[in-house]
Amino acid sequence: MNLVLSVLRQAESIRQLGPSEWDLLIRQCRHANLLGRLYERLRAAGLEAEIPDRPRNHLQSGAFMAEQQQFSIRREARFLREALAPYEIPVILLKGAAYVAAGLPAAQGRLFADVDILVPHDRLGTAESALMLTGWQSTVSDAYDQRYYRRWMHELPAMRHIFRGTTLDVHHTILPPTARLKPDARLLIEASVEIPGLPGVRTLSLQDLILHSASHLFHEGEPDNLLRDLTDLDMLLRHLGQDDTAWDGLADRAERLQLSGPLSLALRYTARLLATPVPVRISKRLGSDATGGIGRHLLDQLYDRMLRPQHPSTADGFTPLARKALYIRAHWLRMPPLLLAYHLAHKALFPPAQEALPAMDDKKAA
Repeated sequence: MNLVLSVLRQAESIRQLGPSEWDLLIRQCRHANLLGRLYERLRAAGLEAEIPDRPRNHLQSGAFMAEQQQFSIRREARFLREALAPYEIPVILLKGAAYVAAGLPAAQGRLFADVDILVPHDRLGTAESALMLTGWQSTVSDAYDQRYYRRWMHELPAMRHIFRGTTLDVHHTILPPTARLKPDARLLIEASVEIPGLPGVRTLSLQDLILHSASHLFHEGEPDNLLRDLTDLDMLLRHLGQDDTAWDGLADRAERLQLSGPLSLALRYTARLLATPVPVRISKRLGSDATGGIGRHLLDQLYDRMLRPQHPSTADGFTPLARKALYIRAHWLRMPPLLLAYHLAHKALFPPAQEALPAMDDKKAA
């Protein structure tokens, strides 16, 4: 029973929920990182008074946490600008941080694990050095993983600030250079827009934010945040759709960046699962409404299971198989066969070492 999707599609359905259903809804939302977003959705629908006290406490807590994280995101954007400005490197925010800085509806109730930025590939070394001088350090110590990121991935190994504890992903493009799709990062940077009141801080254009979100979601092999990311896309597309002509511009932009495939999937599953209103002409142009074919059927079976809260109540007998298929699909899209075989063989033969925790002295622990 996928209560989260039911309520996201039709907020008024909460009026039919009993205590056990409310309990399950909260548990599913927590697994999907959607507590705050659901609260904002219900409040916008004028249904806050319909929420029982105990579920409301959980939902409000999620919304409060999202609000605090948004404050941290704005603060980190200023710190990043100060670190990179002396080298004339703009801070181009991606994903959730961009939604917050740009004041987009997709920021509502959004929870974050890290801050993502985009820098030109030829300034990557300078940017990394500048960040290290201001307290950022790599979280990856394994030599193979360092080489893996620097040679084959679209981002540096994740960095963490030694004092603030925040995590940063520094991208030089939005998909791995080894992936089958190769969007030109220069086009993304050229179309980026400055945030009013934050000179030196930019985001991708709305069209490119949508395309990045779509390409990230449908190249991702970990299902935990896929439903949250799908709701991001739903809110971004609804915002774009306030101007009907903008849909054609989005399709044109996807073709130019070689991202028509991910956009087609994004439109298919937002419409299928969240009832996102997509113009028929755009669905037909991108083939997102296509039916039939074993490949499309298998993909529907996969994503119908993975675009759910990853909670036992939404699983069936095929969910473990779908999870493995998602992992394989993500790696297949990211790497050519020989590189993929080499990478998986290395990980199988040389798994990362587990760091032993130091023995704790009982007196100190007390």
